[in-house]
Amino acid sequence: MSLALDPAAQDLLFREARTANTFTDEPVTDEQVQAIYDLVKYGPTSMNQSPLRVTLVRSPQARERLVQHLAEGNRQKTAAAPLVAILSADNEFHEELPELFPHFPQAKDAFFGDRSVRENNAALNAALQAAYFIIGVRAAGLAAGPMTGLDFEAVRKEFLDDDHTPLMVVNIGRPGENAWFPRSPRLAYDQVVTTV
Repeated sequence: MSLALDPAAQDLLFREARTANTFTDEPVTDEQVQAIYDLVKYGPTSMNQSPLRVTLVRSPQARERLVQHLAEGNRQKTAAAPLVAILSADNEFHEELPELFPHFPQAKDAFFGDRSVRENNAALNAALQAAYFIIGVRAAGLAAGPMTGLDFEAVRKEFLDDDHTPLMVVNIGRPGENAWFPRSPRLAYDQVVTTV
């Protein structure tokens, strides 16, 4: 069975997509970021929670503050990327539920009054949205370099607040010279899928 998505789009989004390690100096515009968001905001989350928050790091001063909290092997990549996004989970996402889940506005209090419940839901659903974000970057013809090698608590203190949990840093731009590491193996279908 073939997929409905054009093979070239399949390649762009999945088969040829890789984590970029170098970038050109071509800027990533606010309009490109807006287009990415306007596409990926439609990706589903549980009860339309939509807890992902994106902090764009553009200024040299902010970049310098971020780089010091990254693992040594990630610092140069982020220092040279045209745009860096800190993706985080908003643990107070439930405040938006009356608007985002209007057919059951009581969900805010009925399900999410407890902070630990919100944190668990925010982490899962924001991670799902982070994957959509990476696909959206690719759909814009750009490369993404998502990284989790960082001091999460330091990044939270430096750029966020107690209501936001950082998930990853994503370098964004056009791939530069020697941008790709060799493709790593993938698990086979029968290693992943079980029928019961």
